[in-house]
Amino acid sequence: MAELKILEEKPVCMADLKEDLKEIKKRDEELGFRTAKVAEHLDVIKVMKPKEAEEAAGKMQKLNIPRFKEMHILKIIDLMPANIVDLKNITQGYGLAVTNDNLEKVLEIMAEYLPKKK
Repeated sequence: MAELKILEEKPVCMADLKEDLKEIKKRDEELGFRTAKVAEHLDVIKVMKPKEAEEAAGKMQKLNIPRFKEMHILKIIDLMPANIVDLKNITQGYGLAVTNDNLEKVLEIMAEYLPKKK
């Protein structure tokens, strides 16, 4: 069996993953068992469009929040928190202390991309 070597680890948001799976399905015509389960899960949950996810990530990076890394931003985009409690839960999961002012700024950005309530 061939030995696999990891060249790079990079966080990926669910929007990009969904697009990548579509490309893989076009190329291979059929997804493997685990890949199909992931695609099925992504079809059920709400996922931002890749362009919107990229815009939101760019805006959050421009905030220059201390110790706020790309993986934190992508997790926030994936989970789409609508209030400060949800956002605090996400940041605390990483042991990341963020001021309330910065959390409010992140929520303002996320509010632009959250689905509108009818």
